[in-house]
Amino acid sequence: MENYTSRSIIMRTKEVGETDLLVTFLCPDKGRIKGIAKGARNSRKRFANCFDAFCLVDLQFSLKRSGDLYLLNSGRLINAFPGIRLDFTSLSYASYMIELTEILFPWGMGDRKIFELLRESLDALSRGERAEAIAVLFEVRAMTLGGYGINLERCCNCGRIYKGEGKAVFKRDRGGVACLKCQEETAVTPGISPQVVKMIQWMQTIPFRSLMKLELADKHIQEIRPVLKLHREYHLPKGPKTVCYLT
Repeated sequence: MENYTSRSIIMRTKEVGETDLLVTFLCPDKGRIKGIAKGARNSRKRFANCFDAFCLVDLQFSLKRSGDLYLLNSGRLINAFPGIRLDFTSLSYASYMIELTEILFPWGMGDRKIFELLRESLDALSRGERAEAIAVLFEVRAMTLGGYGINLERCCNCGRIYKGEGKAVFKRDRGGVACLKCQEETAVTPGISPQVVKMIQWMQTIPFRSLMKLELADKHIQEIRPVLKLHREYHLPKGPKTVCYLT
């Protein structure tokens, strides 16, 4: 039996039997995995306050030689991100980020960058940062890490380099932008201003902590959101159910 200790983010819990919990959690190295916490609903010592959704914890767990279900041995709460639970909006956006992570990253796929992105995003929500802005920053970066970045360098039709002069047009079927000579603006091919194109480029490449300094005004968010919706729905047909709760 192999033993592990890892900082983890609790994603979901489900009651099993009379005292056990089935826990889904995200680790930097092992990715999204499941574990059984025996007697967790009665234990105040081994798992004190560890298994609320969104909590950052240190978990000790082990894996038997067969199967992919871990046995959780103990846990220590690091940060419960209490501010997330203070209002429905923050809770909804946190749930959305968890679900999007589940869709983009398969079971057992370790990725330290998505772990840190989710941790920092939950922390920002808990601190009371603007929930809608945090969600936009998270989604752009998570989609990029998941292999669905938007090509903003050149027109996806004619190949002409986009120099930030005038609007670009987003094309969901090409996962990139086109120039106005090749594509007109419509509801399904929305225009993007040069400033917002540059912002999306930053979101796709700059670490989240630095992005928090980005002045993302309401008008920028309203311009980015239709693009993200089209991009997400095209690449992720079974998208997050929690999107219906977002403002």
